[in-house]
Amino acid sequence: MRIFPLLACFAAGILNAATPASAGPRIKDIVSVENVRSNQLVGYGLVVGLAGTGDRMRNSPFTEESMQAMLERMGVNIRGTQMRTQNVAAVSVTATLPPFARAGSTIDVQVSALGDASSLQGGTLIVSALRGLDGQVYAVAQGPVAVSGFRAQGAAAQISRGVATSARIAGGGIVEREVPYALGSANSLKLALRNPDFTTAQRIAAAINREFPGTAAVLDLATVEVRPPSASSGSLIDLVSQIENLGVEVDQPARIVINEAAGTVVMSADVRVSPVAVAQGGLTISVTEMPEVSQPAPFSEGETVVVPRTYVDVDDGQGRSLAMVQGTSLRELVSGLNALGVSPRDLITILQAIKSAGALQAEIEVQ
Repeated sequence: MRIFPLLACFAAGILNAATPASAGPRIKDIVSVENVRSNQLVGYGLVVGLAGTGDRMRNSPFTEESMQAMLERMGVNIRGTQMRTQNVAAVSVTATLPPFARAGSTIDVQVSALGDASSLQGGTLIVSALRGLDGQVYAVAQGPVAVSGFRAQGAAAQISRGVATSARIAGGGIVEREVPYALGSANSLKLALRNPDFTTAQRIAAAINREFPGTAAVLDLATVEVRPPSASSGSLIDLVSQIENLGVEVDQPARIVINEAAGTVVMSADVRVSPVAVAQGGLTISVTEMPEVSQPAPFSEGETVVVPRTYVDVDDGQGRSLAMVQGTSLRELVSGLNALGVSPRDLITILQAIKSAGALQAEIEVQ
């Protein structure tokens, strides 16, 4: 049995992509600019117009309180009355405010049920304020919700697909307050690496300085500072727009990522294994029950009985021997592991054992 045929092809693709002819990714794809980031917004609201799938007032008192407060603002007083509607659901409203979003622009909104509503299908979100962590209102949201899942049930059966208590409103939020940015007047700008690495940071600074001498300096493994040339009349934003498309070869540490629940193993191109002998074998016992029916002869006394028949098969892995594994490249490492003929889940155990033996020059990350 051969394991990871796709991984072998993927390894070949990585090795081919790492040739000097490759220009490498752009700087804009591997760094983020200081203070140019999104902001999280959160709010509370009501979804109305549900077909009997909303919150039950007895179990969700906050929904009833919210309805009473909303109706009172509209001049309707229902204090002291008992509400029995199930067409309303209390929801949390969340959104992401992108950088440089201007007042009047629209953003997408996510709506999630807070009470015991069974579905938000067909509902409409009543205008809700979205606030940041500073308590200020940055956007308002309203509109019909779009649910990707559904749920239907009868007296004896039910069917559901997706999550019917979570919905989305495309363009349902309107920005009311802008987050101030002062990039135009800044004297310097810091580029933060998404995957911190000293070698990659040095290569970014070198690529920038080749085009604009004396403008970039490495502060640490995750930060490169950029300053406009003294003789330049352009702004810092102009400089960033010119350097963000420069290609840089990204360096990465040797790492193996293991997801034991899914049985997935992903290796980086720099994983190496010192010469080591590996034997893999497991004991497999298969028990099969095939009962037989025993009947008496015709016209004879007796009764029909079920006679148990059990078949046991044992595979102790005999015939398997030690195999040499030496990975001077990812392709050779995958070929050596394939020669063992083990399953992906067994491969996880083998890699961890090789690491314990000190023969694996890579970091193992278990998810």
